[in-house]
Amino acid sequence: LSETMSTNEKKPPLNGRRALPSNNSNDEENEVPEMEAFGLIPRGFNPKDYLHVVDVHMFKEPHEINKQQHHTDKYYSPKLIVRRGQPFQIQIDFNRPYKPETDQFWLEYLIGRYPQQNKGTYIPILVGDALKPGEWGAKITHKENNSIRLSIMSSATCIVGKFRLYVAVWTPFGILRTHRNSATDTYILFNPWCQQDAVYLDDEKEREEYVLNDVGIVFHGNINEIKLRSWSYGQFEENILDACLFLMDKAELELSGRGNPIKICRVASAVINSRDDNGVIAGSWDNTYSYGVTPSAWTGSVDILLEYYSSKQPVRYGQCWVFAGVFNTFLRCLGIPARLITNYSSAHDNNANLQLDFFLDDEGQVDTKITKDSVWNYHCWNEAWMTRPDLPVGFGGWQVVDGTPQETSDGMYRCGPASVQAIKHGHVCFQFDAPFVYAEVNSDIVYSRRQKNGTQVIEKIDTTHIGQLIVTKEVGGDGMMEITEEYKFPEGSAEERLALETAVMYGVKKQTTQDTTYQPQMDVDMDFQVQKAVLGSDFKVTITFRNKSRNNYTATTYLSGNIVFYTGVPKNEFKKHSFSAKLEPSSSSTFDVLIKSSEYLSDLLDQAAFHFFVTARITETGKILAMQKATVLEIPTLRIKTQGEMVAGKEMSVTVEFTNPLKQTLENVTLRLEGPGVLRTMKKEFRQIPVNSTLIWEVKCTPKRPGLRKLIASLNCDALRHVYGELNVQIQKP
Repeated sequence: LSETMSTNEKKPPLNGRRALPSNNSNDEENEVPEMEAFGLIPRGFNPKDYLHVVDVHMFKEPHEINKQQHHTDKYYSPKLIVRRGQPFQIQIDFNRPYKPETDQFWLEYLIGRYPQQNKGTYIPILVGDALKPGEWGAKITHKENNSIRLSIMSSATCIVGKFRLYVAVWTPFGILRTHRNSATDTYILFNPWCQQDAVYLDDEKEREEYVLNDVGIVFHGNINEIKLRSWSYGQFEENILDACLFLMDKAELELSGRGNPIKICRVASAVINSRDDNGVIAGSWDNTYSYGVTPSAWTGSVDILLEYYSSKQPVRYGQCWVFAGVFNTFLRCLGIPARLITNYSSAHDNNANLQLDFFLDDEGQVDTKITKDSVWNYHCWNEAWMTRPDLPVGFGGWQVVDGTPQETSDGMYRCGPASVQAIKHGHVCFQFDAPFVYAEVNSDIVYSRRQKNGTQVIEKIDTTHIGQLIVTKEVGGDGMMEITEEYKFPEGSAEERLALETAVMYGVKKQTTQDTTYQPQMDVDMDFQVQKAVLGSDFKVTITFRNKSRNNYTATTYLSGNIVFYTGVPKNEFKKHSFSAKLEPSSSSTFDVLIKSSEYLSDLLDQAAFHFFVTARITETGKILAMQKATVLEIPTLRIKTQGEMVAGKEMSVTVEFTNPLKQTLENVTLRLEGPGVLRTMKKEFRQIPVNSTLIWEVKCTPKRPGLRKLIASLNCDALRHVYGELNVQIQKP
């Protein structure tokens, strides 16, 4: 058989530290002897005189008992896939009826190349009278002619991966084994339905969402304009399970550690990004995506994982939601409940001091040379559900894991798992990376200005801007569910103060403002609003002052408009405007600044994001008012339509339409369309779409599975990115 290793294989080099080399590949195998003699074999010995295995039936079809009971019927794989800690059935056909008095046989499950019983990589199972919950065992449930039916229980803590199965028969002169047969390979996954499993989740609706749903929603945009798009996780698609197991091989995670969701999440958060280990996705935030796919063009995880599985090289390119989407696929595929989270106004603090420092120059403009921290309009990460036996009681449940490379943790770009509960209460001493996540959702923004004599004046401290809204997709629907209160107590509450003090006690650095003078201008308020606008149109920014004093004031006001990456890092300033505002006593005044499309279109980035800074200096008092806001333009959507009846196994037609909204011709446009269970990703290139003209693309496909499915499309070109469309389709049974 092709899968057995050749006998003259080179032995691994000897290593003085361990008797056996490390066993960290699920793909490699050892050779198992079909006849293991106890000594000299007498001349008259004929193995055929003894019990002999003719065939093994795995009941591995999607409609058969195992995949139905184990919720694995959606996996597009011909092999048996079961979840740990729950019994499954197999049938063994012998050459004659089995006689328990004299015949002795057992099962052997092996994984990796150097199986050892104490490592859980070699598992012999004797047939007993009863199954113990959550422990390896087998019992006969049915005997008929030459066949027996077995119910097999796997351990609720066993290794997750692909096992090889052998049936061994005892004879007086040696052990006879079945030969290597890949058709009997058995995948064992995590089991959120089993109470003894570390990932047990007790709500059926949540299990259907967080383990079995193969599409999801990514919330993006910014706090004032929340946008959403669908993402195809596709964890059940062909070869995805093997690709996910390969990620653990790539990360060189010892097989014996692969029953532990904490370890799996930690190594996966490193291998999802390509930094320091040639992992799955190469990140790029610089708006040039040569030799790769623009992050916004991906519609799901399947293409990325399959490309990585075949090329073994990082796939280009990703940004936070791509890392999070692929990570979610990995977790759900292995059976770990997972969800994708968006944190709006997410702090990326370079030195974990719970404050983002924005430095202003004399004029009150931000000094980009020395301002190093940034506020991401949004940042996506994942939560995975598991117990935390390594932490005190009460810190199990949702854990933050983040595959986007931001800062190193123990020398590698990875983050988590960090207990959400520990972050909320400020217990950031508990592993892994809780202080970094705490800062992402709790930092203050401090505006300070260096005066001519060298002293630093703090002009404003904004304690509410960061982590204003944390959301995920609701269970069983496409709506948004706010989970901010899972991460933090209400702003300004006593509990919030206590959590902060706890975090500081456990070593989160919090700078005090005592070494600098801070006397804000109390009697004038300033705010500004950005008009909602469609990409390609003009819009205005309205600045409002409220003078609460009895004095006349003059405010010298600066507006700076920057085109920014969604990470809050500016690309360039496209609008500079200053004016003098007269503020009457006890009254409000508003001022409009017009932004023309010609000022921003040539430099626009992926997500059509702007960042406005407004600073005003009160002439009479010298005090400065400062405020910043991010805004996103409305991006037109793709329209998806279907024609004819939609029946599993029958050809149907899908049309994607798009009208060019810009005052310029779009060039080199790429369209992508995918839908798990309906069609594999299709791509189409268009050379040009003239102004105001409509592109129409028709695709024929044959849906595989009945049920409610989602079609997802994206359009991408240099002038226009983040254009999406989606459609729910009901596929009928044939």
